[in-house]
Amino acid sequence: MVKNVSILGSTGSIGRQSLDIISRLPEIKVAALTAGSSVELMAQQCREFKPALAVMATEEDAARLKEVLSDLDIRIAWGEAGLIEAATIEKADCVITAVVGMVGLKPTLAAIRAGKRIGLANKETLVCAGELVMAEAEKYNVEIIPVDSEHSAIFQCLMGNTDRREVKRLILTCSGGPFYEKTPEELKTVTKADALKHPNWKMGAKITIDCATLMNKGLEVIEAMRLYRMPIDKVSVLVHRQSIVHSMVEFVDGAVMAQLGAPDMRLPIQLALTYPARLDCPVDPLDLTACASLTFVHPDMERFPCLALAYECGAKSGTACPAMNGANEEAVAMYLRDEIGFYDIYRLVRGAVDAVPFIQNPTLEQILETDRLAREWVRTLSKN
Repeated sequence: MVKNVSILGSTGSIGRQSLDIISRLPEIKVAALTAGSSVELMAQQCREFKPALAVMATEEDAARLKEVLSDLDIRIAWGEAGLIEAATIEKADCVITAVVGMVGLKPTLAAIRAGKRIGLANKETLVCAGELVMAEAEKYNVEIIPVDSEHSAIFQCLMGNTDRREVKRLILTCSGGPFYEKTPEELKTVTKADALKHPNWKMGAKITIDCATLMNKGLEVIEAMRLYRMPIDKVSVLVHRQSIVHSMVEFVDGAVMAQLGAPDMRLPIQLALTYPARLDCPVDPLDLTACASLTFVHPDMERFPCLALAYECGAKSGTACPAMNGANEEAVAMYLRDEIGFYDIYRLVRGAVDAVPFIQNPTLEQILETDRLAREWVRTLSKN
């Protein structure tokens, strides 16, 4: 079990649930917290958990937070430098990376180089720079424990497995999001409010839209490929509307291991903090007798082409993945601002992936430049 934790993105969904778990585990203290612009909530968290460091995205919000917390001995920082400071603060032995998007890449690499356990909830880190990140984790002998429910499930199913040749495939389950049963014609007119109504999970806006397009599952396919060092053709997706089976591993002898549980992110969060120990958790226990039938079907990649695109980019690797991710982040942000339609997300991401120059074995700087170019291309395409 870890003793001191930094949470990058403490005011988001994963961050708030992480603090809920920590509040029930007196053995774990909070070393640092970071947030985007939620000054009021950050101030509340700081008063409750007394971190040594609190970080906001902008200098202006950092100044506001400093004024609000003037009676407390808490250092206030801001921006990327503040994120990296929080990720590498000496007293922390674990960093929960719960920020959304590419902003999490540099702090995660910094935390790895500082020898911290990584509780990984920022899938973009591995999608965009998985080969670099995993190489650094191996070099510094750092544990990366997934917080996503699906990857935590695979992590648990693989406990005790030391030979990946015994694994036939990883099976990621997928709720299908709010639009899974809609026709292509209906999908042309869905609203943002409809897209934000996930049937099973309570999450932030960006990831909820990604679930509606199935891009989130595509990102998870690439993440699983990186995290478990499996070829992408050994990572499958099944739509499981009930969100009870969180993912499965099929072995070469035909055995299939699955991890089941209530759809509550606090279970994988707690495991990332207490591993290898398992402790009582505030999650409601799963009552199998109360579960409806558990169903599994293949996803329709024609209706949800973002998933097919993710497989394509994962197989190609190189800068195809950061181009896709950067374009998707930009397009989803535009969709949330009501600037484009639902199917425009795929159109813009596809266009950016095709347009941005491809590099097979990119450096970190080339990955970041690809991200910038992809976002720029989406902004340009959206005006046409």
